Amino acid sequence: MDAWAKDQGVDKTNGLITMMGDPTASLTAALGVELTHPGPAGVGLLNRCKRFAAYLVDGTVKHFIVAERPDDPAGDDYPESTLAPAVIAAIRALGKDEL
Repeated sequence: MDAWAKDQGVDKTNGLITMMGDPTASLTAALGVELTHPGPAGVGLLNRCKRFAAYLVDGTVKHFIVAERPDDPAGDDYPESTLAPAVIAAIRALGKDEL
């Protein structure tokens, strides 16, 4: 995770973003975002997570979106709904009482 954080330019000193792994896919399964599609050529994509974004406040989920489509089960080809502009818009739409 440190290498990915470095590659993405994440400043770990400010505490705003925490990079965490899910090596056993237990969180992935609990969130219901485990990718079970057989993948290209039926190879299978074990322990992969669908692309999603979540916004939580004090442990309460305020916004949760998965970027999957019938033709894109992983959400990799159409990630727009999980990218920063869409998530920021969704947070703003929640209203001041939800922030």
